[in-house]
Amino acid sequence: MRARLALLVAAVSVLTLIAFLVPLALLVRTVAEDRATVRATADAQSLVPVVGTADAATIRVTVEQLAAESGREVSVFLPDGTVLGAPAPRTPAVALAARGQSLTGESAAGREVVIAVQGRADGTGVIRIVVPKQELTAGVTRAWLVLALLGVLLVLIGLAVADRLARTLVRPISELSAVSHRLANAELDARVTPAGPAELREVAGALNHLAARIQVLLVQEREQVADLSHRLRTPLTALRLEAESLRDPDDAARITAAADGLERAVTGLIRQARWRTPTPGAAASDAAAIVADRVAFWSVLAEDTGRAVSLDLAPGPLLVGVPADDLTAAVDALLGNVFAHTPDGTPFAVRLAAEAGDVLLTVADEGPGMDEGPGMPAGAVERGASSAGSTGLGLDIARRAAQAGGGRLELRAAPGGGTQVLLRLGPQREA
Repeated sequence: MRARLALLVAAVSVLTLIAFLVPLALLVRTVAEDRATVRATADAQSLVPVVGTADAATIRVTVEQLAAESGREVSVFLPDGTVLGAPAPRTPAVALAARGQSLTGESAAGREVVIAVQGRADGTGVIRIVVPKQELTAGVTRAWLVLALLGVLLVLIGLAVADRLARTLVRPISELSAVSHRLANAELDARVTPAGPAELREVAGALNHLAARIQVLLVQEREQVADLSHRLRTPLTALRLEAESLRDPDDAARITAAADGLERAVTGLIRQARWRTPTPGAAASDAAAIVADRVAFWSVLAEDTGRAVSLDLAPGPLLVGVPADDLTAAVDALLGNVFAHTPDGTPFAVRLAAEAGDVLLTVADEGPGMDEGPGMPAGAVERGASSAGSTGLGLDIARRAAQAGGGRLELRAAPGGGTQVLLRLGPQREA
């Protein structure tokens, strides 16, 4: 913006100066020419009494003296054809003046001033003075240089003023941009000091109001999450007590583990909601151990619903840049989708392998597949998108977990029918 404002001011200044200085320069030249002509005319007028009354010898002396003093070419043409002073041809201007008409004309040597002198007994005499071109333009070049320097100085002053004005505009805009980036990076205490024109001050106030409003909304959201956690802990505690009262130790252990997992998930959600700047991929987890544990958990339900489970698990540990709680939630979401969206008895397969340095989790079922039209639409992995009456958050949870480790989520139609979900968990980490 500063460069554009400077260019605009420079263009306007140059055009304005051209509009004023060019006529002024022409006026300076005209004034110089008129001044030289007036001086020559005055000198010629001083010879009129002498030429009109004196003899030839006196006229010659006076003319030579005037020529020496003025440095101009002075000639007097008497009626009998005698030329006194500087020898010169009888020009058309001289011939016209001999008829009694004084005038000023241009010649090759400069400006020619001729004056008719009447009253002599022998006829009309003519005084001719030539103003050289150097005298006509004396001082013009210097005046033009002064005008040019003045124009350059004015342009520089205009640029300096424009640059200062641009800084007063650019500085608040730069501050607005910096604060907006800080807000985007979750620095919600960033604020703008209103400065600059009224419009920019209004924008700064609006941005500060927006930041304050975001802080209020986040505080409300965190409090709601905390309230939710408080409400969930009571039924979780009751569930754990009920599990401990079961007679079958295996059932008690299984239900207690499920309650503990649910409590960990709730605690993780609360902690994540209260983070100011999440750091995806900061913690590593063993994908092999987590997948094996979650498949074993869901295998009990699969057995109850008559589903055959196929597990192809690469030898661990397979460390990925996804927190354990997030990866557990992602695996549960994918396996839960199989049970929620396929009929009982539908087999499914889970495969975890390291391919080309990446860890790839594949969950494939032999169900009816997705009925949202040809291909796998991108909307299937958008948050809240579902055509089966569910919340639509399962695939989004898995996608976010994959992105936390630098991977992605892919949906495909299985070769034998059904749906195949590929969760790329990012590059495998060193132990």
